[in-house]
Amino acid sequence: MAWFFSLSPAAQALLATLFTYFVTMLGAGLVFFFKEMNQKALDLMMGFAAGVMIAASFWSLLEPAVELSAELGGSAWAAPTAGFLLGGLMIIGSDIALSKAAAIRSRGTAAKRSIILSLAVTLHNIPEGLAIGVAFGGAALGVEGASAAGASLLALGVGLQNFPEGVCVAMPLRRDGCSRFKSFLAGQASGAVEPVAGVLGVLFTMTMRSALPYILSFSAGAMIAVVCSELIPESFKDNKVIASLGVLLGFSVMMALDVALG
Repeated sequence: MAWFFSLSPAAQALLATLFTYFVTMLGAGLVFFFKEMNQKALDLMMGFAAGVMIAASFWSLLEPAVELSAELGGSAWAAPTAGFLLGGLMIIGSDIALSKAAAIRSRGTAAKRSIILSLAVTLHNIPEGLAIGVAFGGAALGVEGASAAGASLLALGVGLQNFPEGVCVAMPLRRDGCSRFKSFLAGQASGAVEPVAGVLGVLFTMTMRSALPYILSFSAGAMIAVVCSELIPESFKDNKVIASLGVLLGFSVMMALDVALG
């Protein structure tokens, strides 16, 4: 991995988010072989990803935001709190807007459903890509608490939760009568925005150091909101115990690795 850590922050973020996009493609690609996937396995995976993302939100994003805010001479809590709330409210707002399209989704054709499903997941993938880019940018700037290893682990967590996202977009469309290829296209399209968002996150971070506490905490708030609005409700719906174990395992792995490697 030494070659990866020797790359520029933009290249690291691009490769990391291309990985998360590739995992989305893998999830969507299952539609070529199955019409359904084992729900317990999906719930365990989503729970694990939720645990990783919760831990990453603090150690890779919020903690560095607090440290940098104090270092810049401002209040250690004001900027991180404001950014965190704004990030979470953005996800909540997008959920409210998309919920109004639920009637269209239920009445519409398979093509309309594919557009709405992909849009919903895509909106949530934008802050995830930004978070990865911001984490790599913060590490490159030497922000206290930020590290390339932690950013890499964050990308791993996002990738893990992208797999069931690809499945959850593609499989319902296939069951509704869409062709395998169209179902796959809709599933993978939701992750295509992450590499773009990842590179933009690095650029924001490297050029706007004074705004970095807001950017870091904004990404953390958005990720926590995604976990609360999507991963936990979906994974706990059918297999609460399995999903809970996944969350605990994911959080523990992320915490141990980030502290050990960071």
